[in-house]
Amino acid sequence: MASDGSIREAFDAGSGRAELPYRLRQQALMGAFARMALQTRDLDALLQRASELCAEALSAASCQVLEYRAPDHAFVIRACAGLRADLVGTDVTAGDEATPASYAFRTGAGVLANGIAVGSGAGGTEQEGARLHLPQGLATADICHAVNVPIALGDESRRAYGVLEAWGREGHGFDRADQEFLAGFAGLIGIAVERHQGDARLRDALDHQVQLTREMSHRVKNSLGVVAGLLRLQARDAQSDEVRHALEDAGARIATVAEVHDHLWRGIHQLGMVDLADFLRELVAKLQEQAPGHRLSCQADPKVISADQAIPIGLVVTELVTNAVKHAYPQDPGPVRVALSVRHEGLRLTVHDDGIGLPPGFDVSMRQRSLGLKIIASLIRQLDGRLSIERGGSGAQFVLDIPLV
Repeated sequence: MASDGSIREAFDAGSGRAELPYRLRQQALMGAFARMALQTRDLDALLQRASELCAEALSAASCQVLEYRAPDHAFVIRACAGLRADLVGTDVTAGDEATPASYAFRTGAGVLANGIAVGSGAGGTEQEGARLHLPQGLATADICHAVNVPIALGDESRRAYGVLEAWGREGHGFDRADQEFLAGFAGLIGIAVERHQGDARLRDALDHQVQLTREMSHRVKNSLGVVAGLLRLQARDAQSDEVRHALEDAGARIATVAEVHDHLWRGIHQLGMVDLADFLRELVAKLQEQAPGHRLSCQADPKVISADQAIPIGLVVTELVTNAVKHAYPQDPGPVRVALSVRHEGLRLTVHDDGIGLPPGFDVSMRQRSLGLKIIASLIRQLDGRLSIERGGSGAQFVLDIPLV
C-alpha cells in the first residue's frame, strides 16, 4: 500500500505474479471447496476436486492427496492433478524420510522445499536446513519445488490421515503464504475424511443392529413355530371337536405372527418393515396347506409397511379365510380370494368367497359371540380401520379399509 493511501497491487519479485489477485483467488477456491465438502458424501470425488483446486490455486505443476497406510508404511495416492490418472491407487514408500511427504508426515509440520531435485541426496531446502529430495519414479526431472502439509484428523488421537503435496517447476517456487493456504485446505480435507469415517462407522453399527434384529426375529419365528406345532399335536389328541378346533385356531394365529418374523429376518427392507404383498401371498399359501380341498388365492399390490401393522393385518386375514373355509361351504369346498389394493387414502383388503353367504341380519358392528369375530374387532381397532360387508353377488365379501400411518 502506498504512503498516500492508494491501493496498489503487490508483485512477487521471483514469479512476477500479481500478489493480491493471487491470494484472493486462493481464498475463493478454498471457499468453493468448503461448500462442496458440505454438499457431498463422495470422498473420492471430494479428494480429487481438492487436488485440482490446490493445483489451480498455487499454479502448481501437480498436487496430490497421499493417504498413509500403517501396515505397509506407505502412502497411497488417493487423488492427483497434474500426474497420470492411472497413478491413483498406487503406493509410494513412506520409508524415505528425506522426501518432503515423509518428512511432513513424521514431524506433523509443513515442509517448504524450493530448489530441490529428484533423487537421493541432492538439492537444498528452506526447511530448517534439512537435505530433502523428491521421490524417484514419480516426480519428473523438471520438478524442483515442493510444499507439503500433513492432513490431520480431529479425533482424540490427533493422528494424521496423510499428506497434501504440491510440486512446482522452475521459475515458480512456493512461499510461506502458500504453505498456510495448503494447510487450510488440508484442514478441510481432514474434516471431510473424519466425517466419511464416522459415516462408515455409523453404517457398520446400523448394519450390525440390523443383523442382530434379524437374528432375533429368526429365533422368535422358530420359537413360535415350535409352539404352533405343539398346539397342532395337542389338537390331534383332543377329546372334543370344540377343543380341537380351538387349539387349531390358536396354532394358526401363532403361525401368522411367526410368518411376520420370518419376513423380518429374511427381508432386505428397512429395519422393522415388511413387504405386505409378499407376506400375504406366503400367508395364504400356508393357509392353503391347512385347507387342501379349497382354492385359496391372493392378489396384492406391493407395499412396504411396519411389522406393527403387518401382524394385525395378517391375523385378520387368517381369521377371515379360516372362517370362510369352515362355514362358507358346508358341502363341497370352494374358492376363497384375498385381495389387497393400495389407494391414496390407505389400504383396502378384501376376503371373498362364493359360498352360502352370511346369515340374515348379520352385522359386523354388533357384538358377536364368536371368538374369531371378537379377535377381528380387536385387531381392527388396533389398526384404526373399518370393516364392512359388500352385499350382492354370491357368497360373502368382507372389506377392510386401513389408513396408512
